[in-house]
Amino acid sequence: MWGDKMGREFIELFNEWSDSYDDTVRGLDVEYKKVFENYDQILDYVADKVDGTVMEFGVGTGNLTKKLVERKCQVIGIEPSPLMRQKAKEKIRQVEIMDGDFLEFPKDEPIHAFVSSYAFHHLTDTEKKLAIDKYTNLLPTGGKIVFADTIFLTEDEKFDRIKLAEKEHFLNLANDLRTEFYTTIPRIKDMFEQNSFSIHFTKMNDFVWVFEAIKK
Repeated sequence: MWGDKMGREFIELFNEWSDSYDDTVRGLDVEYKKVFENYDQILDYVADKVDGTVMEFGVGTGNLTKKLVERKCQVIGIEPSPLMRQKAKEKIRQVEIMDGDFLEFPKDEPIHAFVSSYAFHHLTDTEKKLAIDKYTNLLPTGGKIVFADTIFLTEDEKFDRIKLAEKEHFLNLANDLRTEFYTTIPRIKDMFEQNSFSIHFTKMNDFVWVFEAIKK
C-alpha cells in the first residue's frame, strides 16, 4: 500500500493541470522548461524499449500512450485523475484507460513491461520499493520496467537544483523539488538489484533519466 493515501493526494492537482499539461510539456511554462526539455525524445526512448502487452502508469493526457500504440503495443492505461483520463481518451480511443495507481491496478492478463513517464516521484522510497516488489512477481524473465522521471545522482545534487531554482525565482519548481519524493540513482539501483533486475540509466536532460530494468 501507499500508506493511507497511495499517492492520491495528488489527484486534485492533476485534475487542475489537465487543461494546461500539454502546454507545460511543450515548454511554455518557463519554470519547468528544462524539466521537460527533449520531452518527445524521452517518450520515444521509453516506447522504443518495450513491446507486447504494456501497462502504463500515470497516463496523464496520453502522450506516451499514443507512442506505444503507434509501435503496436497492447496498452493497458492506468491513471487516477478523472480529468486526465478524459483528456487521454480523447486522443487514444482504442485504449482502455482505467482508474488505478502504481500499486492498485487490474492485472487480469500477463504483462511484458511496465512503463511510466514523469510520475514515479509521487511515491516515497518505501512505496517505490513496494511497487518494484509487486512488479517483480508479475513479470516474466526478460520482462521490463522502463520509467522516465526526475532523479538525482546524489542528495547534494538535488539540494543544488533547489537552490538554483530559488535563485532563478522558480519558486513553484523549488517547492516541487523540496516536497515531492524525488530520489537518487543509487537508491533506485539498489531497489531493482535486490529484486534480481539488471538496470541501466540514461540521462535525457538536466533533470530526467530513463531507467530500464530487465528481470533476470
